[in-house]
Amino acid sequence: MGFLVLVVRIMGRISTFRSYQFLLLLAATFAVIAFYYFGSERHSFSSTTKRIRQTQANTNRNDADLTVDTRISHLPASDQQRGEELNVGEESDISRSRKGSSEAGGQRYHALMMFTKVDRSISLQHKFRVAMLSMVKLAHFLEGEVLVLHFVSDQVSQELGQRMLQEFLQDAPFKYEIIFHDVVELTQKLFPIVEAMQKHFSAGSGAYYSESIFFLSVAMHHIMPESLTRIVQLDLDLKYKTNIRDLFQEFDKFPPGAVIGITREMQPVYRHTFWLYRKENPKTRVGEPPPEGLPGFNSGVMLLDLSAMRASTLYNQLLKPSNVAKLADQYRFKGHLGDQDFFSMIGMEHPELFYSLACGWNRQLCTWWRDHGYGDVFQLYYGCDGPVYIYHGNCNSPIPDD
Repeated sequence: MGFLVLVVRIMGRISTFRSYQFLLLLAATFAVIAFYYFGSERHSFSSTTKRIRQTQANTNRNDADLTVDTRISHLPASDQQRGEELNVGEESDISRSRKGSSEAGGQRYHALMMFTKVDRSISLQHKFRVAMLSMVKLAHFLEGEVLVLHFVSDQVSQELGQRMLQEFLQDAPFKYEIIFHDVVELTQKLFPIVEAMQKHFSAGSGAYYSESIFFLSVAMHHIMPESLTRIVQLDLDLKYKTNIRDLFQEFDKFPPGAVIGITREMQPVYRHTFWLYRKENPKTRVGEPPPEGLPGFNSGVMLLDLSAMRASTLYNQLLKPSNVAKLADQYRFKGHLGDQDFFSMIGMEHPELFYSLACGWNRQLCTWWRDHGYGDVFQLYYGCDGPVYIYHGNCNSPIPDD
């Protein structure tokens, strides 16, 4: 009420002021109104800024660095009866779970999956369910061996993932450990290494910094402990048709100099992406279909020999910004698929860095390019003879039922 009386008195005296005095008085009136408005909400500009910063800090919060992650461990019922139980939800030094055959008397098989923003997508949750249930159903490991599942996740998705995994793994007949890595922490470590290549292989959505995580496989050998020597990176939209342990045996087939095991791309993606280079080099094998062509790679299933990646002078030279730019210019390359684009590009120049996994280890089901200008050549890329070990429902393709 006092505020309204004050405004009436001020406005009543307006006629006696000169024009410039009127303007000053009007400005003062607005200042008073602003004061009362912000005061009534119990906020100030400084407190509002503080709240925004606190919100951002909480959003990017990371309570544990890479050496301390949540680990869930499990032994089959037969081992638990012998008194060999492990704590569930234990916070552990991650380096202790990466010592391979020297720990717990058996070998550890490491597999990593991206698990970010899963809480926001029912579709991703369904795909994860299909993947994990089919993996658990068919997985068998020898006595003393442990399957170590790594998930790169945000906090909310991690909480969801822990609940889902308790369900999916409750009847697992093998020993396992689950390790969650904080996506913010990994991104901070990745960004300085992969920043230069992002402009060549990112979609340009504006989330330039966060897109670094899509290059995790490219530089994982730099950010993981040296005690972790081999790891398999897997997409969520998979369905396993065989024992996942068999996939790890493919590491032993790497030829000298190979650092990554990967399957070819089964669509004419890189026939399209390399169109300008192909136009300038009409006799090139780049982008041509198998068996003689170089169709590029698909990153849905990858075997990363981290020790070999660390030891390879050639591979690490190719990570340097100047060499990335040189190859991108040479091949007139501009992609948007992150690590897959990088591997496909360097594979055109240095195929010796890659071990070619049989197509059945990543039987891609997407047919998008068949209906977008490449129907006449599509089947030349899409064909896959031999048994299917893993189905890949990329681009939301349905996966055959059992």
